Amino acid sequence: MFSIKRASKVWQRNLKVFTKLYKSSIALNFVEPVLYLFAMGIGLGAFIQEMKGMPYINYIAPGMIASSSMFAAAYECTYGTFVKMTFQKTFDAILATPVNADDLIAGELMWGATKSMLYGTIIIIVISLFGLVDSAVIMFALPVLFISGLLFGEISMICAAVVPGIETFNYYYTLFMTPMFLFSGIFFPIDTLPPAASKIAFFTPLYHLVNICRAFADGRPLKVWEDLLWLIVVTAILAPYPFRLMRKRLVR
Repeated sequence: MFSIKRASKVWQRNLKVFTKLYKSSIALNFVEPVLYLFAMGIGLGAFIQEMKGMPYINYIAPGMIASSSMFAAAYECTYGTFVKMTFQKTFDAILATPVNADDLIAGELMWGATKSMLYGTIIIIVISLFGLVDSAVIMFALPVLFISGLLFGEISMICAAVVPGIETFNYYYTLFMTPMFLFSGIFFPIDTLPPAASKIAFFTPLYHLVNICRAFADGRPLKVWEDLLWLIVVTAILAPYPFRLMRKRLVR
């Protein structure tokens, strides 16, 4: 078990480092989803006038919130975790204090979820400034972004715990993250996919987060409960695994 107090110290340490590097970090994570939004929304939007009764750029905008949030947690809990664990030896230094392995892992997951919420918030602000959100209810998506950030952080940290080297993350992003980004309902409804592919897409966390962000953006908060419950249940189911696998990795 972990201590919230000690885990929060790990979170605070990450926040302190982030405040020194936030300009470059935010810029890199901000530019890509905005480019996707306007390249796809304006470029394809010239050929696809409407999707589900709304302009195409308005249709994909909530998906950019979800994907930006997902990638923020994933990068932090894959590359960020691996570098601190293997190259910088940050974890070794932290574990030389009263902080134990579970405290460390919990703090890292909390930080990944925080970054997930932060980058999602930035995209919400951007699309709101461009008038691509129909309702202020979108702000209720923020706690959901934290929950989904925990889930993406758990999946990513499981990967970080088992990969033999940093280059192996290429498989994770190419075979899991990118297909999920493309086929989770951001750019088109998944019911247009073949039945088997549509069923697979349903079992991806990004699909449910996209649905939630889209419902909040449209001012339909009562439509989110099934997707929110799915995220909470899967987050709870996966929660023990990053702790178990990272403990093994840290004592090698």
